[in-house]
Amino acid sequence: MEDDRKKVLVVEDDRNLLASLQFNLAARNYHVFTAEDGAKSLKIARENDLSLIILDLSLPMLGGMDVCRALRKDGNKVPILMLTAWHEESSRVEGLDCGADDYVTKPFSLKELMSRVNAQMRRADALKADEPNGEKHTGSKHIVTAGNLKIDLLRRTVERDGVPLMLRPREFDLLVYLSTQPGRVFTRQQILEDVWGESFPGGARTIDVHMSWLRRKIEEDPSDPQILTTVRGVGYRLMM
Repeated sequence: MEDDRKKVLVVEDDRNLLASLQFNLAARNYHVFTAEDGAKSLKIARENDLSLIILDLSLPMLGGMDVCRALRKDGNKVPILMLTAWHEESSRVEGLDCGADDYVTKPFSLKELMSRVNAQMRRADALKADEPNGEKHTGSKHIVTAGNLKIDLLRRTVERDGVPLMLRPREFDLLVYLSTQPGRVFTRQQILEDVWGESFPGGARTIDVHMSWLRRKIEEDPSDPQILTTVRGVGYRLMM
């Protein structure tokens, strides 16, 4: 029987962290490949149709950025989520420039990592769905536009009419989540589980509060929202 689960490659030379990530991803029904060095990871990536690579930068034999560059040179567009040490700011920038899609700084919480994994999976699905006409992600696969908003998925920045907006990390994740399927109505429960995580103890009020904060920053008139709209009795949607 064919395994139709999404395939994730985790590349990490810390065996304890590698085992933890493998266990938690498998528990979420991903087919998980693992590698402890860059050379092996490159071989696995070239031989399998992966949905995501979680890639540590500091690896033996072949570094994470070398792996990233090699895959992009191959034309492989699989999303790459980098794992970096907190002090490696220049490496994070270089990693993004060489083709990685996002990064998580060590030490990180499992909830944060899974939130980033979910975001990359949604973005990959949305990009795949848009490939025939290319209408929703014009100019760059890392740029999403919604009305007068410009969302940069790589650098995690948002501009309104060219003016940068200061969003909290969760506000940014929420905006990106809704933008992956513009016009679709998401229930509060869906948003809570996908953006905050299944184990988050908060309720619907958490969503409403964050929506209110976000509207104050992105809407011309927060009392009459045109981008983040409410569907009464159901949830929220983002209008392009």
